Amino acid sequence: MTASISIRRYLDVPDHARLADAIEAIFFEASNTKSFASAAARATFRERWLGRYLRNHPQFVYLAMTASNEVAGYLVGAIAGPASAARFADDGYPASFREASKPYPAHLHINLAPSYRGFGIGGRLIEAFVADARSAGASGAHVITSAASDNVRFYIRNGFVEIARTRPVEISSNEPLVFLGREWTEEN
Repeated sequence: MTASISIRRYLDVPDHARLADAIEAIFFEASNTKSFASAAARATFRERWLGRYLRNHPQFVYLAMTASNEVAGYLVGAIAGPASAARFADDGYPASFREASKPYPAHLHINLAPSYRGFGIGGRLIEAFVADARSAGASGAHVITSAASDNVRFYIRNGFVEIARTRPVEISSNEPLVFLGREWTEEN
């Protein structure tokens, strides 16, 4: 299955804007948050974790595409650290890890459609991002997730290590948050 999946830069896909609905469907399907108080709350959630990256950092958006040009998954990221960028001020997570993020300024969010998980596609998306982030001058990358989340093991398999933990910023969660970082070396 993975041989039939290509990793492509969002901006390199002709008429990439037509893929917004497919990317959004994967985003909401993969999210742990399934219900929202209002349409506005849903739109705010989408903007925080997906929309601002598609709009402000499209050069760091990668798509896993099937042979029939369907979206199997995506990675959105940025190379500037969110702890100090004003456009991320609505997100309390990066500020919780301000010091930890200094050596790992690049950050990413990744999601795959359920039928494409477990085949190494997510790792291929990460490697595409790492190569470009490294070329753009970032010294490392990070992700922040719930310490109890299954995706912690995925990130560790893909070269990230736990750097720090903190209590949750959002009142609705009791799970501690984990900051996972990946530095660039000659090998990665």
